[in-house]
Amino acid sequence: MAGFGSWIFFSTVVAASLFGASAEIKVTIPVGRLFTYELMRETFQNDFEPLLKLYTGQLYDDPMIFKCNKQGFPDLPEWLRLVQRHPLDNGFLYGMPTSPGKTTIEIYAINKRSYDTARHTLVIKAVAVMFLTEKMLPYQAEFFIPLREVEKVLPSSVQDEIKQDLQKLWSTNALEIVNITNALDRGGRVPLPLAGHFEGVYVKVGSERYFSKCLQRVLTVEHQKQCKAEAKVKVPGGCSFCNIPSNCITWCKTALFDLTKKEPAPPAPTVGSGILEAGEGFDPPESPPSRDFFPDYIVTVIVPLILTIVLCLLLVYIMFGRREGVAKRNARTNNIQLYHHHTIHGNAEELRSMAANRSASPPLSTLPMFNSRTGERASPLQSDSIPLIMAQQDPYSDTLPR
Repeated sequence: MAGFGSWIFFSTVVAASLFGASAEIKVTIPVGRLFTYELMRETFQNDFEPLLKLYTGQLYDDPMIFKCNKQGFPDLPEWLRLVQRHPLDNGFLYGMPTSPGKTTIEIYAINKRSYDTARHTLVIKAVAVMFLTEKMLPYQAEFFIPLREVEKVLPSSVQDEIKQDLQKLWSTNALEIVNITNALDRGGRVPLPLAGHFEGVYVKVGSERYFSKCLQRVLTVEHQKQCKAEAKVKVPGGCSFCNIPSNCITWCKTALFDLTKKEPAPPAPTVGSGILEAGEGFDPPESPPSRDFFPDYIVTVIVPLILTIVLCLLLVYIMFGRREGVAKRNARTNNIQLYHHHTIHGNAEELRSMAANRSASPPLSTLPMFNSRTGERASPLQSDSIPLIMAQQDPYSDTLPR
């Protein structure tokens, strides 16, 4: 019975794994609207260990890392971003599609405890607004919220809070969030890792109603001068809308967009007849005057050659003309030092000659006394025949080490 239950559990796990590996999620969104998709760790946890709580009573909450890319490509599309601050947090895919089309995103979740990998497929179909009941929002405004971070703004509950505050500022309930952008993607600096420092978020909203009086104040010349002078911008009365302090905006970074005003197209180029106008004949430019290259030749070739010859002659004089020679050097050397030097050379040559023949007689240098020049052997009793110190006083004998 236990074997049968294990076999059922194994079959269920295999089936669930195959089903999870081939999971495909389809989403349809209009072009020019915010797309947000939350990567839930609980969903991938069930793919790693399906029915684990039901069969064994255990439930893991493993840290995971999400990796996403466009199918067939190493990266995500230009308009799509992935954010996940910590392996114990959920991930978010967010962005605003700019053109209609179908995009397939591969989502990989890596379990940091067991190092298993799960794969989901997300199919995003961006549809033009004209094919939907929704209309393109003609009036849009972008606000900078300095006390927010992008992963804290992407949840729908937080978006609703920000939307409610902006509705009071715009004086309309027909308001939609168009796009959310991290301030770091706009060239912002990374904040200090201290409490009270945030990256900042740009929130772009749109509506069919024209801008309120509070928003129109951004277009005034006085407001622009204050922002240019980096002075403290005073909020007009009735425009203090943020019930939550973290939702307060920076007025100098507020931008308004009126999409109803189309920029005039550049004028079309005038098409001529293709025939040159009548006039004087073609006058080609005169050839440049002749130039004498002999001074350049002297500076480039002759001068370096003369310097090279002078340096070679100087080197020859130093190497050969300043040498004192062996005879002159021996004449200035002490006799005992020369005798000792020749003895070392003679012994070295004798040892080299004995290396080829091991049956040779013992070297003279091993005898008690010998004459290294004549090879004559002397008795130990006649050791005074070769004086250790020459009778002639040498002027350099005082400099010898004792």
